[in-house]
Amino acid sequence: MKSKRKVVVLLSSGLDSTVNAFEAMKHHHEIVLALTFDYGQKAAVKEIESAREMAQYLNIPHKVVQLPWFKDFNASSLIVKDKQVPIGSQVSIDDSSMSAESAKSVWVPNRNGIFVNIAAAYAEALGADAVIPGFNAEEAATFPDNSRDFLEQSTKALWYSTANHVTVGCYTAHLRKPDIVRLGQGLQVPWELTWPCYFAGDKWCGECESCQRARRAFDSAKVDVSHLFKS
Repeated sequence: MKSKRKVVVLLSSGLDSTVNAFEAMKHHHEIVLALTFDYGQKAAVKEIESAREMAQYLNIPHKVVQLPWFKDFNASSLIVKDKQVPIGSQVSIDDSSMSAESAKSVWVPNRNGIFVNIAAAYAEALGADAVIPGFNAEEAATFPDNSRDFLEQSTKALWYSTANHVTVGCYTAHLRKPDIVRLGQGLQVPWELTWPCYFAGDKWCGECESCQRARRAFDSAKVDVSHLFKS
């Protein structure tokens, strides 16, 4: 019998990363580690809490990697305490120019590049041959490190920097958020354990760009999670 493929998943506890973890399980991969990064983001506490609960739900190993030095080279509103994350009318997910501006505010330099490389190191050390992040086609329009090109080029780079040639793949990179929710519904994802919000609170704020995209996705897929939103 062919052995299971071993993989490392990046689990931020958002919609994309969670659905990818469930898809990996569906494909009978062995998730040797789920990684969550604490880089000083405003939602860190909730992301870590949610990711830990999701990992327990899936019965997979979980590790939080602390990256405090992100603050040394970053001006992202996701990290800087007195810099406001765009919310409400400052966000328009259907306006490409406004989306580009809000993307500049929350952009974290080389975040996914750093995450993928750290995950690849863990993968090589644990005998895994793939890293699975959570990306989507919708946000790839303004965040190039969510794109399929990024996945391809990362795999090419890792050919040289990992002895076992770790690859980077994502089940949702070609999908928009509503399709990801539909996929998650089929996988019976417990959405109450996810955390798509840019802030840490009792509920998803409903105002940040990530929440607005999540709300539209759930509404489009006709999945009622209104009780998870603050507003």
